[in-house]
Amino acid sequence: MRYHIGNLDQHQLINLYRGMLKPRMIEEKMLILLRQGKISKWFSGIGQEAIAVGVSNALKESEYILPMHRNLGVFTSRNVPLDRLFSQWQGKMNGFTQGRDRSFHFGTQDYKIVGMISHLGPQLGVADGIALADILRRNKRVTAVFTGEGATSEGDFHEALNVASVWNLPVLFCIENNGYGLSTPTNEQFNCEHLADRAKGYGIESRIIDGNNILEVFTKVDELAKAIRKRPRPVLLEFKTFRMRGHEEASGTKYVPEKLMKNWAKKDPISNYEAFLLEEGVIAQEEIDQFKAEITEEINQNLKKAFDEPTVSFNESKELEEVYQDIDYEEVIPNENSENIRFVDAISQGLEQSMERHNELIIMGQDIAEYGGVFKITEGFTSKFGKRRVRNTPICESAIVSAAMGLSINGMKAVMEMQFADFVSSGFNPIVNYLAKVHYRWGQNADVVVRMPCGGGVGAGPFHSQTNEAWFTKTPGLKVVYPAFPSDAKGLLNTAINDPNPVLFFEHKGLYRSVYGDVPTDYYTLPLGKANLLEEGEGVSVVTYGAAVHWAIETLKKHPEIDADVIDLRTLQPLDIEAVYASVKKTGKLIILQEDTLFGGIASDISAMVMENCFEYLDAPIKRVGSLETPVPFARELEKNYLPQQRFENALLELVAY
Repeated sequence: MRYHIGNLDQHQLINLYRGMLKPRMIEEKMLILLRQGKISKWFSGIGQEAIAVGVSNALKESEYILPMHRNLGVFTSRNVPLDRLFSQWQGKMNGFTQGRDRSFHFGTQDYKIVGMISHLGPQLGVADGIALADILRRNKRVTAVFTGEGATSEGDFHEALNVASVWNLPVLFCIENNGYGLSTPTNEQFNCEHLADRAKGYGIESRIIDGNNILEVFTKVDELAKAIRKRPRPVLLEFKTFRMRGHEEASGTKYVPEKLMKNWAKKDPISNYEAFLLEEGVIAQEEIDQFKAEITEEINQNLKKAFDEPTVSFNESKELEEVYQDIDYEEVIPNENSENIRFVDAISQGLEQSMERHNELIIMGQDIAEYGGVFKITEGFTSKFGKRRVRNTPICESAIVSAAMGLSINGMKAVMEMQFADFVSSGFNPIVNYLAKVHYRWGQNADVVVRMPCGGGVGAGPFHSQTNEAWFTKTPGLKVVYPAFPSDAKGLLNTAINDPNPVLFFEHKGLYRSVYGDVPTDYYTLPLGKANLLEEGEGVSVVTYGAAVHWAIETLKKHPEIDADVIDLRTLQPLDIEAVYASVKKTGKLIILQEDTLFGGIASDISAMVMENCFEYLDAPIKRVGSLETPVPFARELEKNYLPQQRFENALLELVAY
């Protein structure tokens, strides 16, 4: 192995050596503890230390790094306290996830490290968002994100590189090509000679680097980082290396040819570099022995602290409270001036006034800039706020959700428009696995609103008509808002944007231009989790939300003899179930109407909760009404009978007559 010292001084050369030695010695200790049953799992980076250590040392402490399983050297290079790492791996309270997650599935703002999730791809898009925030603030920073060669087959990889290229984001995409994805060799994963060649398709630069040569890693990344700070742009780096142990220790390495293992063992990044330093007289054996003794002592002392720490104890209220970041709701009372506007105008007005209120609020989506979005909600926004804050995106929902998460990590707010709520399936993974879980896992909030134009009745067919709120009400960590009136839409949207937690904001397309209402002209907020009692009666409780609110009111107008409470839930998570209980205790009868198909929807949960908590007040079985158990059909007659209006009227009359 050939080493070129270049302009590096003795201190830097030794620092890089010690930087690799420390994670290697920690790993060797962890493998012993794993065999003793004192940690549950280990993903080894032995043989790959030069990459994590070289990249970390080339970046500034203020610059974010997004590592993976085998990048212990990132954490040690950033001087993350060992006792906290050891507690993390043992599931102790002093760990970064307080026992809620394992391994390197965590981040820490104190050290500008953002850890991975098991769904590997989204962190590439998160890096885009972090870098975007730096660009918008004109910070001259680089973001480095790691991935293995296996994850380059995921769609998120391609989406993230494309977005970074289109937006000229200062991201170093670091591929550790270590030969195997678990047991699948590279020749069964991709059919190009070098993964770096893929950069050509995105119009970005790439480099191939010897991942076992610490000096090559450090000097080339250092040179690139300095260049990117001056002229922001993404670069794809392929580090050629090898995984000397299994995917994780239980996997073993029997699937690897013995000759291949022996050849790569000869390229060990630490033993080769150590021999070079000794030969060049940069370091003496006595110094090496001293380093090893010091690191051993540091490991043992911090292990003792972690072992002495008690096992984590369960506190139910704490667990529930920390799913979401705390928020002090700021009530903003509107002035007395109002105007009668459409639902769509109220959404646009709320979004515009929130953009004025929050200087670092970024909105992203397909066709939302000059075109104004397919529903024209952001029409005129670019002339007022500029294309830096109103951003057209490629068609890549997953990468943009992840980028919104990255903006939040770097201290900004994001609103992302799903062109249609149906398309959220393409961004489902980062919503339910990243945004929803990140605060519970390591205390990082996801300050993201995903706008969801939804709903049927407009002849748009199976792929543009779903009302899919139940996909998200099931997921702890997400908030779900679904207004029915223009004034609610504006006030709740403002609150959703103020909320530091991820919010799915459903906007029924059928209401956009058909429903008018008096809406205060200035900025105001409405609380999440507070239902609205629209009509009061003694005979039956009608609980609903979204467009179904209007269907319920229309039906009741046809039957003035029915004396009903009508409750518009407005938000589904948090859910104002107490308002439902109070109504049921008064009327003794409950019917729940939703546009979504019936099975597994919000009506089922409300019904179950009322049965559990108000059974003795019920004078009749609870009725649930929803759409037909089919995809949403296109033809008018089919869609009319798919939707639940007529079934609701029949069920309501049956319930009243019970």
